[in-house]
Amino acid sequence: MSLQTPHLNRQLGLLGLTATGICSMIGASIYIVPFMIQRNVPGIGPYVLPAFLVAAIPAIFAALAYIILASAMPRAGGSYLYASRAIHPYLGFVASFSQWFGLSIVIGVIAYVVVPFFRDVAVALDWLDLAEYLEKPWIRVCLALTFLWVFVYVNILGAKFYERTLIPLMILMFALGGIVIVSGLSFDHSDFLAALAEKEGRMLELKPTTFHWPTFLSAAALLFSSFIGFDSIAQAGGEAKNPTKNLPKAIGLAILSVGLFYICFTYAVYHAVPWQFVALEAMQKDITAAGILSYLLPSGLGVLILLGAAIALLNDLPAMILSVSRLVYSWAKDGIFPRTLAQIHPKHHTPHFAIMLSGCIASIGILGSHFAGDFFLGIDIMVTSMLVNFLLMCISVILFPIQNPVLASRIGIFRSRKLQLIIGIGGTILILSFLVIHTVKDLNSTASAWYFHSTPVWLIVMSSASVIFFFQWKKLKASGVDTKAQFSTLPSE
Repeated sequence: MSLQTPHLNRQLGLLGLTATGICSMIGASIYIVPFMIQRNVPGIGPYVLPAFLVAAIPAIFAALAYIILASAMPRAGGSYLYASRAIHPYLGFVASFSQWFGLSIVIGVIAYVVVPFFRDVAVALDWLDLAEYLEKPWIRVCLALTFLWVFVYVNILGAKFYERTLIPLMILMFALGGIVIVSGLSFDHSDFLAALAEKEGRMLELKPTTFHWPTFLSAAALLFSSFIGFDSIAQAGGEAKNPTKNLPKAIGLAILSVGLFYICFTYAVYHAVPWQFVALEAMQKDITAAGILSYLLPSGLGVLILLGAAIALLNDLPAMILSVSRLVYSWAKDGIFPRTLAQIHPKHHTPHFAIMLSGCIASIGILGSHFAGDFFLGIDIMVTSMLVNFLLMCISVILFPIQNPVLASRIGIFRSRKLQLIIGIGGTILILSFLVIHTVKDLNSTASAWYFHSTPVWLIVMSSASVIFFFQWKKLKASGVDTKAQFSTLPSE
């Protein structure tokens, strides 16, 4: 009697799935991006929150597209699986490959960025020797790699262990983030100016700025990155309990909760701190919500906010590692990647080789952040990748009933074809517009070398993906696989 082949276990409940999406979205996108955007998109000034609200519109369309597709195809691999079954395997693979590469790099960026938060905690607690130690470049790199590989191991240990790690961290993250909201709403600009004058003897002139549509839309395209995490819920489709109901619910809950939290958080910080100060500081150094609020708060609250930021950033890691590794697993299961990467750990029921490969690519992101010295390059690559990926999801909603009517008949939510077309076409137009805006902004930006522009790097990644796809596709054909039949059905569980 042969032993049963190990497979993914459906152990993630609605709360675990929702936490996966939330923790993939809240982190750098809350504590860093809304403030460092003053450097990356000069002139955005007081319009950060309105730009975020505009960015939410295409994100909602993309989320609705995911909800439709997830209800019909609840398997690991999410976006790759959806596009490969609804449009064509090539488009599904190359877009998800750039998504995998971009997100893996950003995992490394986040692991690298979190170290200064712990340094600032040490400074706030007057542990100056430790703070000085954490300033050393090799220490920062080693700590970042340690954080990364600890969470790689958490993922390997299985869905239950992952869930027990993630949910408490999410609750703590929201609680500590609430301190930022209450603190920010308790002060105004006059309080900040008085504190700045008292602590540093500085005077700040609050000059107004002029609204420019190109600047505003460029910022909105970048802030779109705040919403990308709900994609990680779809990637966990092979481990979700009651997936046809829980996947759509989790996506909706994640978008709603993160959107409300982001609005309150960003509004509170800019309510207390003038944007002029944020823009001035951002041009000179890396800044965070915790850093700029420290002028107003007693040291105890400042430490809690710094810890909240550090936990929020660390929370990104396990959820995003789950997301990118399931893409690798689904490619390998379809034969588009080496099949070894589809192996499941016999005890933990996780794709351990796929998880470790994604950890290796994220390690490159850590080293890249260290040598490039600008974490926004990684974020720009991720935004380009995710815009293309979300664009394909909207197109998949349009083409799904035409290309694959059997699977499309399994759609369990938004079954009206008219509504599907509104979501698909509306999302396609909006996300394509954002992609054009983001690409133009990237190509027109000043950089010391061509490889510090995200667009050419993304194109190189896409070209590499094309080479891999056609090589593996040829092997599949040569081995006698009926590719049409295989890519019109769902993989086995």
